This record gives sequence, C-alpha cells and structure tokens, in this order.
Amino acid sequence: MIIFDLDGTLWDSTVPVADSWNVVIEKETGEEDRLTPEDIMGEMGRTMSQIADDLFGDLPEDERYELAHKCEVYENDYIKERGAKLYPGVIETLEKLLSAGEKMAVVSNCQEGYVAAFIESMRMDKYFCDYEEWGRTGLSKAGNIRLVMERNGEDKAVYIGDIQSDADSAHEAGVPCINAAYGFGNITDAEADIESFDELPRALKEIGYMTD
Repeated sequence: MIIFDLDGTLWDSTVPVADSWNVVIEKETGEEDRLTPEDIMGEMGRTMSQIADDLFGDLPEDERYELAHKCEVYENDYIKERGAKLYPGVIETLEKLLSAGEKMAVVSNCQEGYVAAFIESMRMDKYFCDYEEWGRTGLSKAGNIRLVMERNGEDKAVYIGDIQSDADSAHEAGVPCINAAYGFGNITDAEADIESFDELPRALKEIGYMTD
C-alpha cells in the first residue's frame, strides 16, 4: 500500500489556507492579513493544537484553540470550494500507479474534514481507497499509518512525505519512507528521494516495493 502525506507532498495549499484563516482572524479580532503563506508553510505537518499554540500563543489557551477551531472549520469549506495547487505530475503518476493495481491512501496530521476537502475539490476519489487524519482519530501519524494498513488488510506499505517527522512516523510504523524533496522540509534518513512527483515509480522500484 502506498500512503501519502498531503501538504508538501501531493499539493501546496499554503495560499488558500492563509487566505481562509485571515478571513476568520479579521472577523474575530479585527486584525488584517496576520498570516502569510510562508507562516502556514512553517506549520505544515503539525497538529492543529500545536499550530494554535504557535500562531496564537499571545492569546489565552481557551481563546487560541477556539480561534484555531473556527479557522479550520472555515478552511475546510474554503478548500473544498477552491482547491489548491497540485504538484506537477501528480495526476499522471497516480494514474500509472492505479493502473498498476496499487492501493493508495492519504494520512495527514490535519484537522477532521481536510483530506475529504482535498479529495472532493481535486476529484481524487478514484485514486485513494482510504484516508486518515489526526483530527478524526487523535492518533499520531504513525498510529494512523498503522490504522489504515490494518483497516485495509495490508502488511506491506511505504509512506511518501516531505518533512523529517514524516520519516520518523513511517519508521515508527515499521514502513519505509520516500522523501518528497520538492516539498516543505528536509528528511535525512529516507529510504529514497524524489525531486519531482513523477519520479515516484522509480523510487518505489529502488526500495524494492515495486518490481516492474
């Protein structure tokens, strides 16, 4: 089973996420244009509570979590309607993997509803048989990787991600990691690296996951 991270691996949603959060922040606090896409990029891969602590640490704890919750709810609807920027080669490569009979899923540390918004907005439902997110289970990424594998009866998988915590989570779950080096971060101990998404089949063969 091929399991993907979402942000920084399949797409770049930093612009619409920043835009949507700024709408809520202005409505709730009166502050305009507080967040930039770069701010959002720096938070990718963290859980929503960690993001709230980082971005809204100047607010009392209950207020920062309430504001973050309002942002994430609005963000899901915003993303569902507008989508975001897929990385080059994603559609073509997913088509090849699907045609080869590969089972694919998404596991992200995002809020509940975000992966569904991605799948709906970008019409990805035919590619992914399952997904899981921190906001739905409260589990670590490693726990969600294992959960998706177990739910689909898979004992062999590979995780594709772009930041070190992705590799750490994959290895904790007992699966190899392929580093999406074009993404938001750096990975030092991935089993293989790809500089663009269309290199994924080559990397899967390199680590012995695919043989033809």
